[in-house]
Amino acid sequence: MTEAWRPDGDDPRAASGPVRVRVPAKINLRLGVGPLRADGYHELNTVYHAISIHDELTARRGDTLSLTMEGEGTGELALDDSNLVIRAARALAAYAGRPAHARLHLRKQIPLAGGLAGGSADAAATLVACDTLWGTGLARDELAAIAATLGSDVPFLIHGGTALGTGRGEAVSPVLARPTSWHWVVAIADGGISTPEAYRELDRLRDRGTAPEPIGSTDGLLAALRQRDPAVLAAALGNDLQAAALSLRPALADTLKAGEAAGALAGIVSGSGPTCVFLTRDAADAERIAGELAAAGVCRQARTAHGPVAGARIA
Repeated sequence: MTEAWRPDGDDPRAASGPVRVRVPAKINLRLGVGPLRADGYHELNTVYHAISIHDELTARRGDTLSLTMEGEGTGELALDDSNLVIRAARALAAYAGRPAHARLHLRKQIPLAGGLAGGSADAAATLVACDTLWGTGLARDELAAIAATLGSDVPFLIHGGTALGTGRGEAVSPVLARPTSWHWVVAIADGGISTPEAYRELDRLRDRGTAPEPIGSTDGLLAALRQRDPAVLAAALGNDLQAAALSLRPALADTLKAGEAAGALAGIVSGSGPTCVFLTRDAADAERIAGELAAAGVCRQARTAHGPVAGARIA
């Protein structure tokens, strides 16, 4: 922990102007969901992957803590103390022993409740931005420790890249793989699915005996990442929550079928859904498949992306 804020003057390390941070969306290349734990979370074994769809958060000096926003979710997302951005700023201020004073503005491109960890990304961006704005000077690992108190995906989005997540997903270890860029089509659905609802639905399906067998270890996926062949990686993708997302939103089956028909190497529901992601051979293939998905009318929007990319960084 850094030296406490000094009420008699500004920290000399604090930024004098606005601080702008870009933060990526995440997808789960493989998401294995274990049984419900005593603390109410499920045991997870997942491989996170940061992709090139970004939100941007700007932090400026202020006499209070405030949040404004534009883009995806404007008018739908609460801007009060329930918002992860506000919670992240307060958590960092409490850790550093200083007032949570900042004017924060969020530009969103990551859809709400889409399985891409948009809220977690914004919390990670807030920690990085306010750390610089206030001059608290925390190491990335310290920020990640604060991030873990805010949500399971937030620590990964501090770091980005590709990483193994265990526990409830908050214990993150970077994955060493050959420097390869993977190309994706991201099919964004209308509306969202709340993460708790998806987990409850998976538990219900498992209790009824109608859920698919758990996908098991991430070893095959980690081995595939060490190769440069997208077809090998495609065969290793998997998501235990996909059955729950399809149960809650049956139309997603049409999206997955359309991606396969367009020539994607593989398609899965991202995280808790309802976003679907498709692995493609290269950037040109991704552009073509995105166009076919958009024309098919099976999603609200089809975007291309690549990964892995860095986590929350000052722009």
